[in-house]
Amino acid sequence: MKNKQCKWYFACPIKSFVEKGKLDPIWVEKYCLVGNKDCERYKMEERGEYHPDNMLPDGEIKDDL
Repeated sequence: MKNKQCKWYFACPIKSFVEKGKLDPIWVEKYCLVGNKDCERYKMEERGEYHPDNMLPDGEIKDDL
């Protein structure tokens, strides 16, 4: 199966958090690399709505990021 990378992947802080070891790679695998339109960050970005960098793709805010 070929990955369908999110168009926001390189601008998204989730990618950076995973690369720095602050988040489990499953976040990128489950959302960023499969073109997952269920990502809350993706939906908010598409609507032009603010979302904090420490918001996970499922909408949870992680205070320790």
